[in-house]
Amino acid sequence: MHHRTVGELMTRNVVRAPREMPFKEIVELLAENDVTAVPVVDGSGHPVGVVSEADLLRKSSGQADPAGRVPIPHPEAWERAKTEGTRAGELMSAPAVCARPEWGVVEAARLMAAKGVKRLPVVDEADQLLGIISRADLLRIFLRHDDAIREEIERDVLRRTLRLAPSAVTVDVREGEVTLRGAVEFRSLVPVIERLCRSVDGVVSVTEHIAYGADDTQGPATAA
Repeated sequence: MHHRTVGELMTRNVVRAPREMPFKEIVELLAENDVTAVPVVDGSGHPVGVVSEADLLRKSSGQADPAGRVPIPHPEAWERAKTEGTRAGELMSAPAVCARPEWGVVEAARLMAAKGVKRLPVVDEADQLLGIISRADLLRIFLRHDDAIREEIERDVLRRTLRLAPSAVTVDVREGEVTLRGAVEFRSLVPVIERLCRSVDGVVSVTEHIAYGADDTQGPATAA
């Protein structure tokens, strides 16, 4: 099976900001390129952080409300430093949480979730910036057509990997939701089929109605 990699899904033409880029130029950079965040790079082009709209908005949130309706927040020291910052290197969220181009969607998604970030700069072995991948990029695998998903399951999962006859298990895919029907020789094969189908890019869910001829999951004591 071919799993789409970060390198295939990422945006390659990356807008970036040097450490010394002033606040207003960062705002203009985001607006001109219709993006919500950019990697911040050092003199060698290595990503050292990411500056986003959320980082920039701390500048406004730290100001007093002219109408007096909202109290002035009491930020932590690091938040106060960002509020007072004027350059990308002072405003950015650091260090940069990066991905590698050979990673799969699962690895990138788990890192985003673990670090609480919406995008990952993608770097090579020399830490050079290759691209950037966002949550929206990862979700693109769910735009695959149902026919493409069905054909991959039938060809790569059921025939090539599991060596099942074409008539053993039928596959129906609607809006990424897979339904399997049929019969196999051993019960232990059923969860294997389900797990492999779930790993196919674009699959939202898997429901199986697969019968089996022999239950090979019972231990000697239970069988007795």
